[in-house]
Amino acid sequence: MSFFKGFLYAFSGIIHCIKNERNMRFHTVAALYVLIFARFFHFSRGEYILLLLTISSVMVLEAVNTAIEELCDKVSPERDEHIRHAKDAAAGAVLIAACFAAVIGVVLFWNGEGWLAALHFYGSHPWHTAALMILSVLSVLYIVFGVSRSSKTKQH
Repeated sequence: MSFFKGFLYAFSGIIHCIKNERNMRFHTVAALYVLIFARFFHFSRGEYILLLLTISSVMVLEAVNTAIEELCDKVSPERDEHIRHAKDAAAGAVLIAACFAAVIGVVLFWNGEGWLAALHFYGSHPWHTAALMILSVLSVLYIVFGVSRSSKTKQH
């Protein structure tokens, strides 16, 4: 397999997770909003690194959880206690990461000045406010309904 094909397969896996997993869509939207509002908080380089590592850890674990669930469903479509434990453990890993991400988010964003700066910016830029409102509606639709599932992922 060529180096380039490896990247194509990896991107295909990411797209598969986004198309088929509502939680992954939720995480992508949450990451987008975190990054949109982070600019108002004047985080240090270390805080930005922590933010990016936190976002990526949740999304990586969600992708691994999806892979484990799909493999388990393929290997053992019938109910099996060991398969259930494996799937529960993978889901638990995502939950742990998401809970710690929420705590880190609260700690980093617990700053009234940052929220006031965001409020001032959006209050004085109506087009940005309108764009944010439209993005919010589109985000809910994206999370709930996903994206087109018409294309099948080719196996390699």
